[in-house]
Amino acid sequence: MRKLLLIGIGVGDPDFVTQQAINALNRVDVFFLIDKGDVKNELIAVRRDICQRFIAGDGYRFVTIDEPLRDREAAGYEAAVQDWLDRRAALFEEAIGTELGPEDTGAFLVWGDPTLYDGTIRIIDALVARAKMPFEHEVIPGISAIQVLVARHRLPLNRIGEPIHITTGRRLADGLPDGFDNVVVMLDAGFAAGQLPDADQIDVYWGAYLGTASEVLISGRLSEVAEEIGRRKRQLRADKGWIMDTYLLRRT
Repeated sequence: MRKLLLIGIGVGDPDFVTQQAINALNRVDVFFLIDKGDVKNELIAVRRDICQRFIAGDGYRFVTIDEPLRDREAAGYEAAVQDWLDRRAALFEEAIGTELGPEDTGAFLVWGDPTLYDGTIRIIDALVARAKMPFEHEVIPGISAIQVLVARHRLPLNRIGEPIHITTGRRLADGLPDGFDNVVVMLDAGFAAGQLPDADQIDVYWGAYLGTASEVLISGRLSEVAEEIGRRKRQLRADKGWIMDTYLLRRT
């Protein structure tokens, strides 16, 4: 039976690839790569480098899947994301059915960790539910951007006895959730924290392109560094054409 591996490769630095992931890489016949356009070719290059570095032999090949366009201006956010995932699922299903033999093992190399704000597991679950093309699948965890963020800032993620809340920039626009003094923000297109009313009582630890040669870190009292982070983020996106960043907010 076909096998499909969702391998977390960490963020950026090949040294973040775990031994479990390396073992999984060496089981793969076909790697499926998502082509997100010229500005993100760097992300494909990192994946190819990881394979070249850690796989013994050359008995594998790459298959590229074009990323479908997503309507980021749609009024219904969740409906727009689901439509995008559905179109992605159709492309994945076609590629797997065409390129993966009945006894082959395929893999998607997932940036960071497949279980944290990544849609690949949902897509594979949908394909399993359709039952058009039976296959086994396995998820291999990776080092996430959150782990690298707090390590770079030399912080524990949690303070003693305090909970942690992980959310998105879209959700943060409504303010920090009640009862949480430690909030990690991901998928923030702008810098939503810059609009929080109590910025003089919050510390921020921000990182972009974590684990890569382009890594940028800024930390400080939110009221003092929010403008700098917003400005730097806009400049980095303009220079590179894309940005991946995350940050921790912590009440003082």
